[in-house]
Amino acid sequence: MRGADILVEMLIGYGVDTIFGVPGDTNVPFYEALQLRADEIRHVMARDERSAGFMADAYGRFTNRPGVFECPSGAGAMYSLPPVAESNGSSVPVILLTIDIPLPGEGRGVLTELDCAKLFEPVTKLSVQVKSPEKLPEIIRRAFRAACSGKPGAVHLQIPEDMLLAEVDPARISLHVEEECRTFPAYPTLPPETKLTRLLELIARAERPLIIAGGGVNRADAGDVITGFAERHDIPICTTMTGQGSIPDDHRLAIGVIGDNGYHPHANLALEKSDLAIFVGSRIGSVVTIGWTFPQVTLNRRLVQIDISPEVMANNYENLLSVQGDAKLVFQRLLQMETDTNPARRSGWVDELNADRARFWESAAPLLTDERVPLRPERAVHAFNRALEASGRPALIYSDAGTPTPYMTRFLKINDRETRFAIPRAFGGLGSALPATVGAWAADPAKRPIGLFGDGSFGMSVGELETLVRLQVPAILILFNNGTYGWIKGLHRLKGHNQCFGVDFLPPEGQAIAEAFGLKAWTARTGAELDEALALAFAWKTGPCFIDLRIESLAERVPPVYSWLRRRGEDPMALESTDHGYR
Repeated sequence: MRGADILVEMLIGYGVDTIFGVPGDTNVPFYEALQLRADEIRHVMARDERSAGFMADAYGRFTNRPGVFECPSGAGAMYSLPPVAESNGSSVPVILLTIDIPLPGEGRGVLTELDCAKLFEPVTKLSVQVKSPEKLPEIIRRAFRAACSGKPGAVHLQIPEDMLLAEVDPARISLHVEEECRTFPAYPTLPPETKLTRLLELIARAERPLIIAGGGVNRADAGDVITGFAERHDIPICTTMTGQGSIPDDHRLAIGVIGDNGYHPHANLALEKSDLAIFVGSRIGSVVTIGWTFPQVTLNRRLVQIDISPEVMANNYENLLSVQGDAKLVFQRLLQMETDTNPARRSGWVDELNADRARFWESAAPLLTDERVPLRPERAVHAFNRALEASGRPALIYSDAGTPTPYMTRFLKINDRETRFAIPRAFGGLGSALPATVGAWAADPAKRPIGLFGDGSFGMSVGELETLVRLQVPAILILFNNGTYGWIKGLHRLKGHNQCFGVDFLPPEGQAIAEAFGLKAWTARTGAELDEALALAFAWKTGPCFIDLRIESLAERVPPVYSWLRRRGEDPMALESTDHGYR
């Protein structure tokens, strides 16, 4: 049995149905083995290793099964670094296989030689080189265990080509898999009962408790159970940017997004006013706390942190209580415990926050229907909300950093449990959303994959349009087109540099480019054109489609970013929505 056959057998055993990658000199033996099992495991060829990684990232985000991708040696490994770092920083289970030069060539100047195991060490949970073909099954088991247990993350395996060509006696190895490690969370844990009893006591005494759901809630698929707990105790819920979707946006207890980028002022006010802040699945990092300057009333001694990783506990604040455990198990157990917290006494707290929320949305209404040109992002998101709801189908939405982020985070409304929204926020790199739609489609073909990206991102991953057409992925792609790196240009203007340098480029002819690759495409310059294009896109059934949306740049008005507004001397907590210029 060849090493390549062992590798494919183990991947199939762990339930891997799709692997993303790019062909190269060294991975030919792996492709031969994959071809023999093509009816059991699908290989999706990407046009760039970075894109393959973002496909695997989206697959991991939307399934909680490890996304697997592969690349050849040398440059292929270097191109794979950005998505692996993003997946690991975002706690997404991903496994990268770099098929490397044969071991005998190490240190002898072989073309593409690179110490990949060391290269990926800083940005993975585990990065190892396979040095014996007999060790392949053991190392594959270790990879899935590391990716899926504890806080999930990325794993890298450097597999020399000769390990895949070697013949192995099946009697000397075991091809068993750990069933628990096929998905995250593997081996989920519960804290001691005394911790949960203490938490319920704190909630019983609190007049203004608040749950803040982070990205770990989505990763643990804990939204439903946390919503159920909040309903029982009448506790409002805010989310971080990556926690969006933990609770339907139209729920009475869903207050909004806290933090800096695309925040809701009424959500930030809720955190400011709360007397017990229960963070779940959040590192409580710089974006959530606006560089640890918010809330202005310190979280010390009123903060409960619930997280699967003990490493993040009390890292930034003095916790009143630290609860280590899987979010879903923790709240399932809390719901089973007998409590008497008299939740009715909190109705005034919830009503106050909902009054703030209603005031915000009433004030935002004119922005959402503003028809001026170039089209404003608020109007674009409003159109998207209506088209998504009218479609009647759940979607998997993946947004790049840049123009879509602050406005989508603030104005997007997700009112069903099946639709998911993801933004890669660990490193905020560009170029992920377009290829991510391929991973989203592989994760769940029953849901519409949607990619939102600026023209800066588009230029970095445009080649994957061919992949979408080749595979006939029914993706809806929306290009936010304004001919600039808007976020960076906005920063220039925020600092008083109105003669911005090195941020502008020619806006792409998005429709023409998409049509050249074989996509159905439209251009939208006005609100009416966007409404029509979105209706046609959601009705389109034959492969991918593309909307070239000519949109206002972030550099024209200060976007809804707390720290930016504060720097301009504005009140970022104001519930009234008004335009703010850079001068």
